Amino acid sequence: MLKLQGNCWVITDAAAGNQRQALALAERLGMPVRHLQLEPGEPWSWLAPRLTAGARLALSDIQREQFSPPWPTVAIGCGRASALYTRVLRELSEGRCYTVQILDPRIDPSHWDTVIAPQHDRLEGDNVLQPVGSLNPVDDDWLQDGRDANPAFAELPRPRVGVLLGGPRKGVTLDEAYIDQLASGLLSRQHAEGGSLLVLASRRTPRVLAERMRERLVGVPGLVWSGHDDGSNPYPGVLGWADRLVVTPDSVNMLSEACAVGCPVHTLVLGTLPAKIERFHRALRDAGWLHDLSEQAAPPARPLRETAAIAATLCQRIAARQAG
Repeated sequence: MLKLQGNCWVITDAAAGNQRQALALAERLGMPVRHLQLEPGEPWSWLAPRLTAGARLALSDIQREQFSPPWPTVAIGCGRASALYTRVLRELSEGRCYTVQILDPRIDPSHWDTVIAPQHDRLEGDNVLQPVGSLNPVDDDWLQDGRDANPAFAELPRPRVGVLLGGPRKGVTLDEAYIDQLASGLLSRQHAEGGSLLVLASRRTPRVLAERMRERLVGVPGLVWSGHDDGSNPYPGVLGWADRLVVTPDSVNMLSEACAVGCPVHTLVLGTLPAKIERFHRALRDAGWLHDLSEQAAPPARPLRETAAIAATLCQRIAARQAG
């Protein structure tokens, strides 16, 4: 990896998925990183990143103080609100800040130096990089750290099946009926094969659904984690120790991270998916990374790990700018 000069700002809103992607990429650049959580008020929050006039005034006093010179060498944003501030940094820094935006900003990508948008967004441009899925920190070292932090999981009966629960989103229904079907499928296979089930809710999982899953899995070896009342989040340990992963179909981030592990990954889809999500699922299935819940599957030929390659390309572009 090229050695870059200067510093990097990561700009996000409060969404954990956006923060995770931007920080994973920034940490690969080898630069000092500062994370700014910027959330503009109305009407900028409605119109970001189109409305740029007065963008700094849209911030709270504390956030405005954070978003002030000296401007960074590189700025990485993820999400529509952050796209407003990575966009205006070009002008504020007089072109000296290299601006990167993750996810489709919904306007011409030429407003940034590089835009990173997954293939299912179908965003094109000379400065657009198109990974299959979401950027994330999952690699061999990250998985080993997860195993080291959760050694007790090694004692659970195998196969150890990690189950990642997302939440309802537009076009995807996750309700108690879905959880019942998912639990039935998990239990059927567990009764046939033995093993353990390690279920993790996310921030988007309605509590009633996590509790419904907990009720259905009483007596099964493993755990159901739905929040800090259940202890610290064992997510890295679950991915690190999993022999197989099951992921609800709604989350591009969770599916991408599961497919980065290197074990078989399964999902349960009821009905139809929104077009973008369907394209993403199809790409994962065609490459052998994703399978139906009831399907027997071998580990993929290679895990889905794209962050390092995206970071290497970005380093080359930033270094060329610094040299030029």
